[in-house]
Amino acid sequence: MARTYRVGVIGFAHMHVNTLVDAFAALPNVQWVACADTTPDVPSRSMERSTRGANLKRAREQTGIPKAYADYREMLDKERFDIMIFCPENAKHAEVAEAVAAKGIHLLTEKPMANTLAGAQRMARAALYNKVSLLTNWPITWWPAVRKIKELVDQGEIGQVLQVRVRNGYSLGPLPHLPEAERGAEWWHRAAAGGGALLDYCCYGACLARYYVGEPAVAAFGMKANLNSRYGDAEDNAVITVRFREAMATLEGSWTTTNAGVPSWSVVYGRKGTLVLSQRRGQDGVSVPVVEVYKKGSYGGGEPPERVVEAEALPAGRATIAEEMIHHLETGEPPHPTLELAQNLEAMAILDAGIRSAANGKLELVNDATWCIG
Repeated sequence: MARTYRVGVIGFAHMHVNTLVDAFAALPNVQWVACADTTPDVPSRSMERSTRGANLKRAREQTGIPKAYADYREMLDKERFDIMIFCPENAKHAEVAEAVAAKGIHLLTEKPMANTLAGAQRMARAALYNKVSLLTNWPITWWPAVRKIKELVDQGEIGQVLQVRVRNGYSLGPLPHLPEAERGAEWWHRAAAGGGALLDYCCYGACLARYYVGEPAVAAFGMKANLNSRYGDAEDNAVITVRFREAMATLEGSWTTTNAGVPSWSVVYGRKGTLVLSQRRGQDGVSVPVVEVYKKGSYGGGEPPERVVEAEALPAGRATIAEEMIHHLETGEPPHPTLELAQNLEAMAILDAGIRSAANGKLELVNDATWCIG
């Protein structure tokens, strides 16, 4: 008989909590125990969809989590859990992770790992000391084309990787359906809570660049600005340029992009060619991510790709974050590299250097991220 996992949730600030909850709710061997939100420094002024209040209500009424506590620490004292999903505002990841790990509970959070490298290292030390697993989920982990790019890179399809470019952007930022006054009260638009486009969107670039290049970064230069979201004090545009030992990466995040106008998500440039994460419309009309392979040299571009590669489906039984985490816990096999501790610490180190650089206008070294895990 399959083991039943007792699962709870702490923090409903990040709307991706809904995706994580749904992934576990789809499994037959999950028993929901209880949930609790964290207390924001500035109270939310809305209960509209994707706000923390709406996310909590969804977990209770749609998913059927039976209990909700006002204080997550009280919940941890009174209830027993095997796995805890936690999605508070970025600045509270570390304190929640430490409290959960101290109870011997396995941890799952949503990208980015934290708001600072120091916070991420606190989380890592807590997990290791208490002998529990800590996974950081990335939506892009579940895109087969992202894994196909890595496979092609490792097979030498484009030779040594020299540059990676990742752009992520959309207009108006998180919660665009809210009036500006209500939007400005949400943690996404507040710097002290770990909001802003850099952590929200450049984090994807930090994850993917580390994944594709295959080694820790060396230095970073960051720049950020609030150009069109003055109802909050967090930036709505950010760029981090990253130096690896033998490669570079440009990470772009924007909350003011109506149309990207250029390939988004991933472009990987190698000595022998270029890989582009693109979209192809399938027979059912649904867009499917694919990898375009370019080998011919060109100054301005515009030529069709030599070939378009469709990625294989994800492995059966490991196609969602819930399946992957439980597979990891039951077999002891490492989770996908983008989820595991060391690479997330190294991605956080890139972001941390970019944040420091944006504050002082200087190139910053990417600090050793993994000393804390031996």
